[in-house]
Amino acid sequence: MLKCSVRNLDLLCSLLSNGSIICFTFANHSTLFTPNDPIRTQTMIHFLKSKGINLSPKNYFVDALGYMALGLFSSLLIGLIIKTLGQQLHIASFVEMGQFAMDSKIVGAAIGVAVAYSLKAPPLVLFSAVFAGAFGGSLGGPAGAYVTVLFATEFGKVLYRVTKIDIIVVPLVVIMVGYYVGSFVGIPINNFMISLGSLINWATDQQPFVMSVIVATIMGLSLTAPISSAAIAFMLGLDGLAAGAAVIGCSAQMIGFASISYRENGISGLIAQGLGTSMLQIGNIVKNPLILLPPTLAGAITAPIAVGLFRMTNNEAGAGMGTSGLVGQFMAMETMGFSMRTLLLVLIFHIIIPASISLLCFYYMRRKRWIKTGDMLLKYE
Repeated sequence: MLKCSVRNLDLLCSLLSNGSIICFTFANHSTLFTPNDPIRTQTMIHFLKSKGINLSPKNYFVDALGYMALGLFSSLLIGLIIKTLGQQLHIASFVEMGQFAMDSKIVGAAIGVAVAYSLKAPPLVLFSAVFAGAFGGSLGGPAGAYVTVLFATEFGKVLYRVTKIDIIVVPLVVIMVGYYVGSFVGIPINNFMISLGSLINWATDQQPFVMSVIVATIMGLSLTAPISSAAIAFMLGLDGLAAGAAVIGCSAQMIGFASISYRENGISGLIAQGLGTSMLQIGNIVKNPLILLPPTLAGAITAPIAVGLFRMTNNEAGAGMGTSGLVGQFMAMETMGFSMRTLLLVLIFHIIIPASISLLCFYYMRRKRWIKTGDMLLKYE
């Protein structure tokens, strides 16, 4: 039985449960109810909301994944770029700096803080999430860190300001939950994600033309949708030809939208979408989903040519990035080698062809009046 006592709006809770009946005590009155009782369920939901816990898919799979990607950018991704620059320019300090930022514990800690911040964790929970993320990341990689921090943060929020010794209780609970979740849940989930990613990598190697279309389309749409294609690529461990298809699909979305909306958004829109993110168009996509077709078709057409014929590859760091900060292009150089041939392939298949196909499709759709002036106008207010 889980007994929760609320007196003068202060929660006192004892952790006893049998999984079937819950007893709430308001003032000096106790109430028993089953989880199916709609009135009491609303009470539980109200209680969770009062602790800042919102049990919604958007909260955990959209917002948290987006911030997880920021944690990855701030550690693993920038570390890889610094390390690559150090290796190419023969700067030992850059290599050392990059390797440190890429350490699994550092990456996990960055994910921990980022995810906890997205869940609006109070200070003690936020700082304790560093351990949860670091431990989850060291055992289960990015996926392990993500799952571990979700549980640890929400448990910490439940107990925040319950006792007068928060400074001991809250970090203790967050660290303990992080340890056990990371040990028993993070590892299997990471293994599943890696196995799924390995299957995608293998399938793309076997059927590069068909799989490159599928991977490019799904990853491209993930980049434009309010979820993180970068986080997905990391958790799946996309590599080789599959990563090559993914980065083309993502690049096509960014370059495609930047190109076809240039008349409406000018140079600022070109840079914001071409080097930032095509997610800026999500509001316009809701109004007219047809504007998704030009960049999506560009990725689906370009990927099989680049991957099937020219064997373009990438890695998990660049697979979900597209042209954002030119990370996908740097990673193409990293995996395919720094050469004039690689540079030309990147320019042609990451930028020129996607832009050209997107524009051709856009002009046709505009003639058919499927896309109208103003449909892709970005509003920054």
